[in-house]
Amino acid sequence: MGLKIERINACPNDCILYRNEYADLHQCVRCGTSRYKGKTNGMVEDRVVIKDGIPAKILWYLPIIPRLKRLFANAKDAKLLRWHAKERKIDGKIRHVADSPQWRNIDSTFEKSGEEIRNIRFGLSSDGINPFGNMSSRHSTWPVLLCIYNLPPWLCMKRRYIMMSLLIQGPKQPGNNIDVYLAPLLDDLKQLWSTGVEVFDAYKEQRFQLRALLYCTINDFPAYGNLSGYSTKGKKACPVCQDDTYALRLNHCRKHVFMGHRWYLTRYHPYRKLDAKLFDGQTAPMNAPKPLKGKAVYSQVKDINIVFGKGQKSLDGIWKKKSIFWELPYWEHLQVRHCLDVMHIEKNVCDSLIGLLLNIQGKTKDGINVRKDMVDLGIRPELAPVEKGKHIWLPTACYTMSKKEKMSFCKCLHGVKVPSGYSANIKKLVSLKDLKLIGMKSHDCHILMTQLIPVAIRGILPNHIRHTITKLCLFFNMIHSKVIDPEVLDTWQQEIVVTLCQLKMYFPPSFFDVMVHLISHIVEEIKACCPVFLRYMYPFERYMGFLKGCVRNRSRPEGSIVEGYVAEEVIDFCTDYLADAKSIGIPQARHEGRLSGAGTIGLKYFDPDYIDLQKAHLYVLENMTAVAPYVHEHMAVLRDLNQSMSDFALATEHNKIFANWLKERVKESYGGERVDQLVERLAYGPRHSFC
Repeated sequence: MGLKIERINACPNDCILYRNEYADLHQCVRCGTSRYKGKTNGMVEDRVVIKDGIPAKILWYLPIIPRLKRLFANAKDAKLLRWHAKERKIDGKIRHVADSPQWRNIDSTFEKSGEEIRNIRFGLSSDGINPFGNMSSRHSTWPVLLCIYNLPPWLCMKRRYIMMSLLIQGPKQPGNNIDVYLAPLLDDLKQLWSTGVEVFDAYKEQRFQLRALLYCTINDFPAYGNLSGYSTKGKKACPVCQDDTYALRLNHCRKHVFMGHRWYLTRYHPYRKLDAKLFDGQTAPMNAPKPLKGKAVYSQVKDINIVFGKGQKSLDGIWKKKSIFWELPYWEHLQVRHCLDVMHIEKNVCDSLIGLLLNIQGKTKDGINVRKDMVDLGIRPELAPVEKGKHIWLPTACYTMSKKEKMSFCKCLHGVKVPSGYSANIKKLVSLKDLKLIGMKSHDCHILMTQLIPVAIRGILPNHIRHTITKLCLFFNMIHSKVIDPEVLDTWQQEIVVTLCQLKMYFPPSFFDVMVHLISHIVEEIKACCPVFLRYMYPFERYMGFLKGCVRNRSRPEGSIVEGYVAEEVIDFCTDYLADAKSIGIPQARHEGRLSGAGTIGLKYFDPDYIDLQKAHLYVLENMTAVAPYVHEHMAVLRDLNQSMSDFALATEHNKIFANWLKERVKESYGGERVDQLVERLAYGPRHSFC
């Protein structure tokens, strides 16, 4: 099929790859380690030993150029790769990566890239996986995945269109040495950018010169540091603020916190005039730090030269290395090169919030050390720890829940019911015995933050705390929108900064770790790069779950993954030429065909009585947008006629007569036999219509 796999031997200490000038060596030129297991001196006396020798470490490389040619060889896929230019709706809203300023800037800066609409824009993601599915194993295998941003937004992140380009063998993660393994992929990307490759377009039935560029990388925060070369630890952990990162050291908690959110307020905002003791005890500068442009960042790293390999001395400072991506000619022209992963930010914030509210041992951000640090900072003296003999008593804070309130919070989540496929079973996450949430996955945290926490805290926290938490959850709900109006982004940015400042007034300083600080940069990346749902880790995490399922030989997990991946790739390519064959890379919607009677466990018939049928029709009517004005009108009529009647009695009367009143009201307005039949069906529809 032309879908090649290259096995490249690597130094076990991640020093070099045995390719190009090192292809014929049997010993690492830097650390002296043998290329094969059992060889320590690097001398080979017998050719049979070389032939039968087992490489100490292998990099599996799957070239992307043959796979792009196969993609354009399918007329359907070739047409989809033009969607961003031919079928994308252009109305000033942000729906796709092509709507972003970064996409337009690349097209205007490099005309060759913008002339041909079929040129590819890639997104790259990498993370470590445990191929054995066993938490006791520390084996870490690193796949490098590519997604294609030319496709429609509903296909960009589907499994069929995600390509695995590299698989780095474990058991130890490459860490800062990942650049050694990215070299073969970078060679392909350089070729695709400089000269391109000749490709046949089956949709247009013509040959053209295909070029491609790497648009951005998408990783969790530790992998962000590995790929970008920035040190994501310490007091300058923010890769956006860099040297201007505002950090405080909590001596008792022994950690850095990031509480400089007042920087981002407007100059005359009321919070700037308030006493600093209400926040962090520090005076906020008047000017907020501005993100550096690509050329400014390149000037910081261009002279950094390090030697890769385990045991090599690391650099001091905010930069650990000059990333290999700077070899790409266009890399310094990108405004956002490495995207912040909102999935992991949301999960960390949710864990911190739940741990603080429920005071979960080991996860709470409150405690004796935090209260002592608050005393050192001179903030909230009423919360200072009080010593009573041998015991230390912590005064109750505004965010502290009583046992009754914790029970109410947990019971609310324990009893919640959501539609099928909406989320995991939230009931299984709640422990009513211990009054805590356990085993939360990333998507569970997403559902909690965007939907359920504002519901669960109603009536059990002071108003100012509840409103602030609700605004934080509402922000996470808004940024996941599929369509975003650019005009509201500045408003979102101002609102989230104010929300973070309000949290500083109520929550302990230890709550504000670097993940909470990164919230303030999310809107700016949306404005420059693309919507959140096109650059978070959910699709890639699911894809890595598929790769783990390919392991058949547990003694050779990486080889099993590559064999399984290529087998599916070939089968999926062949299904394009078979009639009535469904693609295995694009999952079918679980609700498809339900309206026509198809079901997962068979069709069920239900024959309701007259009262239940009327209740069902009333429910349908009151949830229709077109009927909403009539509902308000009918309630107003009832209030005028029955001024002494209570609200409950009015609602009961409304439920009884609304269907008949609606029928007469619509007939009165429109008339006609056809409308009469429509209203008859709407108000008193046949029994099978409810089923």
